[in-house]
Amino acid sequence: MTLPQDPMMLFSVINMKLRDQYPSLDALCDDLDIDRKTLEEKLQAAGFEYSETHNKFW
Repeated sequence: MTLPQDPMMLFSVINMKLRDQYPSLDALCDDLDIDRKTLEEKLQAAGFEYSETHNKFW
């Protein structure tokens, strides 16, 4: 799967997948073959942080 490059679109797509399909960020990254650290860095640069408690970026 090709992820959006725009940070807001990336934020939206990742949170939708976390909400609808995956119990954790690790599960999403493993299934989609995404490097978790790179994903988190991209979203952190846009001001978003992952919450394991809520299983979403905000």
